Amino acid sequence: MTHERRSLAGRSAIVTGSTSGIGLGIARALAAAGSNVMLNGFGDKGEIASLCAEIRSSHAVAVTISGADIASPAEVREMVAQATREFGAVDILVNNAGIQHTAPVEEFPEDKWDAILAINLSSNFHAIKAVLPQMRARNFGRIVNVASTHALVASVNKAAYVAAKHGVVGLTKVVALETATTNVTCNAICPGFVLTPLVQKQIDDRAAAARITTAQARVELLSEKQPSHEFATPEQIGALAMFLCTGDAAQIRGATLTVDGGWTAQ
Repeated sequence: MTHERRSLAGRSAIVTGSTSGIGLGIARALAAAGSNVMLNGFGDKGEIASLCAEIRSSHAVAVTISGADIASPAEVREMVAQATREFGAVDILVNNAGIQHTAPVEEFPEDKWDAILAINLSSNFHAIKAVLPQMRARNFGRIVNVASTHALVASVNKAAYVAAKHGVVGLTKVVALETATTNVTCNAICPGFVLTPLVQKQIDDRAAAARITTAQARVELLSEKQPSHEFATPEQIGALAMFLCTGDAAQIRGATLTVDGGWTAQ
């Protein structure tokens, strides 16, 4: 772990949607590698404060929290400004926050479409726009967008999510090209099924609808899409995100890196 600590020592990161799930896995990995971390998300204030204290204590880095609603461009800009004030700089931006709603296109609520596009796609743009000037000025930056297998392939009843995540990959490529001659990189990670609260809800809903056990619902969900029949873990996603922030990943630019148990290989 010593080498990893050196690789991100003194760096500072923002990870959106990081009070649980994939985002928390990434935040922990960056902190373990020596980076200061700003968490972002909603939840019980006491539990979040305890989480910050635990990461701070475990890895001897600065940890802070932004309660920014990333559906709001102004709050996204303030989140970046807050991190810059508290850490002195933002070297790493991980756009991870996301929401989901499922319905056929003709029944899809317009407010849900707007919310998913705002949180899953537009927030990435606003955060990148806010942080890029200082990354360019220092000639260092790592931008990691957490997309999805649904950035590459589609599933029924997920019009907004699939559209937003496809957009994230397109945005990633443009930012990568615009920063290609600098030491700023931008890449996308595309997880398949990761056992997070969002996916657990899908399992529970499937079990209730089909009147089967959650264990059966889990097997059915995985076997439909993920050939490995195993979930990826937040820790695995975190390890990849951390690697993308190191010097060894300097020529990985505009990439879409899948962690999907073979889902998109089919």
